[in-house]
Amino acid sequence: MRILGIDPGVATIGFGLIEAQRQKNTLLQYGVISTPPGIPLASRLLQISQDMQQLLEQFQPEELAIEELFFSKNITTGISVAHGRGVILLAAEEFGVPIYEYTPMQVKQAVAGYGGADKKQVMKMTQRLLHMKQIPRPDDAADALAIAICHGRAATSLLNREREFHPEQYQTR
Repeated sequence: MRILGIDPGVATIGFGLIEAQRQKNTLLQYGVISTPPGIPLASRLLQISQDMQQLLEQFQPEELAIEELFFSKNITTGISVAHGRGVILLAAEEFGVPIYEYTPMQVKQAVAGYGGADKKQVMKMTQRLLHMKQIPRPDDAADALAIAICHGRAATSLLNREREFHPEQYQTR
């Protein structure tokens, strides 16, 4: 399954593309979308939309995984990130790609085995799980890869497979 992981933002949006098969994840591509500082928010959102459309067309992901928003201290930054995230969700929906959302804690748990793992631990495990020579940079791209790995683990889990119900297999009394 080809998964596009997205770390949302406005100035910098991380993306990571992996191929996930059961317990094996293969790195295909990663990087960032950057918007120039000093231009109006609406112009930045338009660029994010256009760049996301280009990524979706180029990579043809089967599913998209994105981090849910987590507001910590700066609500103003959180609001602008929410704008960018909305544009990303809209682009994926228009492209017809199923969208899956994960909290930072879920990503940490899936990648590092501990929901309270620090950023460095998650980045190191992302490197190991994808058999990379170095920790992926920039951080936004590394985060996007971790999000993709999180979804890959959830989506390819034996527990997550759809089970078909065939009533003829069961007898009723």
